[in-house]
Amino acid sequence: MLPTTRRSIPVGVWALGFVSMLMDISSEMIHALLPVYMVAVLGTSALAVGIIEGIAEATASVTKIFSGALSDWLGRRKLLAVAGYGLAALTKPIFPLAASIEWLVAARFIDRIGKGIRGAPRDALVADITPAELRGAAFGLRQSLDTIGAFVGPLLAIGLMWLTAEHFGTVFWIAVIPAFLSVGLLVVAVREPERPKDLRRVRMPLRRDELRRLGSGYWWVVIIATIFTLARFSEAFLILRAQSIGLPLTLVPIVLVLMSLAFSLSAYPVGVLSDRGVGKTTLLAFGLVMLLAADLVLAFAADLFAVGIGVTLWGLHMGFTQGLLASLVAGAAPAELRGTAFGMFNLVTGIAMLAASVIAGALWDAAGPSGTFLTGAGFAALTLAGLVAVRGRLAS
Repeated sequence: MLPTTRRSIPVGVWALGFVSMLMDISSEMIHALLPVYMVAVLGTSALAVGIIEGIAEATASVTKIFSGALSDWLGRRKLLAVAGYGLAALTKPIFPLAASIEWLVAARFIDRIGKGIRGAPRDALVADITPAELRGAAFGLRQSLDTIGAFVGPLLAIGLMWLTAEHFGTVFWIAVIPAFLSVGLLVVAVREPERPKDLRRVRMPLRRDELRRLGSGYWWVVIIATIFTLARFSEAFLILRAQSIGLPLTLVPIVLVLMSLAFSLSAYPVGVLSDRGVGKTTLLAFGLVMLLAADLVLAFAADLFAVGIGVTLWGLHMGFTQGLLASLVAGAAPAELRGTAFGMFNLVTGIAMLAASVIAGALWDAAGPSGTFLTGAGFAALTLAGLVAVRGRLAS
């Protein structure tokens, strides 16, 4: 059954998936090492890492609302996607050239602005070119390919750190190559469909009456996703947790490899299941149970084997939730407002990610890893209860 579905997915979705994969290889080669580099080499605190990561992701989310709305106003998505991927590629050489934490922070923020510019238009483009009955599979496929990059990148980082005797700069320079390949593939291989002639023109996508058109079902998705985001703070804390148990510096990227492998292997099958009658809210609930279990395991982990189980569960929860949330947004929003819908969704959840990462960093410094992950478990349980309460509204 799965091969037939893969052949049915439009070529443009495959191309966008490989574009995401190449950019993620580049980004994760850098980001897998960045938290440890900042803490172990530059001497920053865990709270500072949380603040930097949270603000960086929030910056991306704020940008998404404007790029998504602009794509609705223009009636074009690809141009903004190229601009976002291009900006992210241009920041990559800054990482090996940076001589201080300020330069790294600046590069991280500009990279996230690029992510913000491309995110909502790209997701809206996936929805535009995919039939409604295949959207779960399409978003799952793009997420799986994206996440393949998220574990290939850290694997390359591990190998290069070993080959270069832990020379961060060399690894950061090699990461520049797949970033520019990503932009080239997007320009050449992705074709944007013609805008339907009968589709309503949107003059001011962010006006109150336009946002009201998104509907209550959409806003319930946003509410549930926001509470959920408070439970899943930056993956930087997974890396710090493994290091706190004694994982050697050279092997630190293996944390993201393990998480991303679980994520990529589960995202596409879960998307297919959602298209074939298994309720999206049921699958989301499974994902939240996995997040709750991951937090509890990581809170009480006493060795690297336990950390590995917790990280694997964390990756599985991502595979069960991220593509489905995107599919729910695409299904709930009117076609002419999809960019705005994805942008608003990412803005609100990005603010929640900022809060979650800052809280996680403060708890880490004050109460240690257990306090951080137990608080995450509490938010996961709260989200699960909320999902059960409103599942009928989400299904409709």
